[in-house]
Amino acid sequence: MKNYKKMILTATTANSWIYPDVKNWAQTTDDLIESIVKCYEVGASIAHVHLPRGEEVDTVKKIRERCDIIIQAGMSSYPIEEREADFQAKPDMLSIILNHHDEYFTQIRVNQLHTIEELEKYCVKCKEFNIKPEWEVWHTGSYWNLNYLINKNLLETPHVLTLFFNWPGGTWSPSTADEYLHRIKYMPQNCLHTISVMGENQIKIATLAIAHGGNVRVGTEDYPFIKKGIPAKDNAELVSGMVRISKEMGREIADPSEARKILGI
Repeated sequence: MKNYKKMILTATTANSWIYPDVKNWAQTTDDLIESIVKCYEVGASIAHVHLPRGEEVDTVKKIRERCDIIIQAGMSSYPIEEREADFQAKPDMLSIILNHHDEYFTQIRVNQLHTIEELEKYCVKCKEFNIKPEWEVWHTGSYWNLNYLINKNLLETPHVLTLFFNWPGGTWSPSTADEYLHRIKYMPQNCLHTISVMGENQIKIATLAIAHGGNVRVGTEDYPFIKKGIPAKDNAELVSGMVRISKEMGREIADPSEARKILGI
């Protein structure tokens, strides 16, 4: 394996969109904070958090009182006008999708267009609040929009991406080696990437990403099982499992301080 930087591990502790009956995620705000702290203690550098509506500022404050984990505010499906409270909470990072949401989950369907004008507004607003954008990439068409923003000098390097695989709906892509290699082949320069895989191919794509210098996201939102058919006890168990795999492959795990330097936060 090449001498890649340490692996950055993201924990996504929200509910499972495709396995709603597996109840191993936090049900309350206090439980959410506790889950994030436990993930931090076993190796997660980033917490991808769906900040509870109406509690955004308080939730970020309470997490920071407990640990130094990088806070990444999720729910990029919302239009920018509905995310003012996320900005006011001043997380370290903010999730932004580079094209549009077209997702078909067990209990809900999400179809939300995110225009280039909205993406430009995100760039300006993130600079205003000193928040690092995390760009969600569902297919290579997302790169056209990213290059547009880069060419307009709206972004600072490195560009932090999360590549999504096997999320059901019109922006679905297969969780295969071919798709992963295709996606990283066409990434713009100065990008760092993390993979997010729904379903049982998660470990296969995660190991491929680790071997190619990528980073990994795990947690109940993406795949709530520690093995096929066996729900994890909690998110910390999912994080611990990926820490072990990365170390066995020869890549140590970045702590939050190291991750901040790598990500330019």
